[in-house]
Amino acid sequence: MRVELMKSMNRHYVLEMMYISKDGTISKRRIEVLQVGEVSFRVYCYLRKSNRTFTIDNVLALVPVIPSERMVI
Repeated sequence: MRVELMKSMNRHYVLEMMYISKDGTISKRRIEVLQVGEVSFRVYCYLRKSNRTFTIDNVLALVPVIPSERMVI
């Protein structure tokens, strides 16, 4: 999971993340990774509109958000 976080940080990808908190609550968030450490990582969370810190081991899934392109003909 750490490798995927590093790649998205270096490429400035926005990700959809499924995360389980300490109390067992599962949340889905749209994030942009700012910094990756050994056990945690800092992100900008679009849900809360602020910087947040998460534990890498609690991440259930990461999926890159692909911006839709519109073609005008």
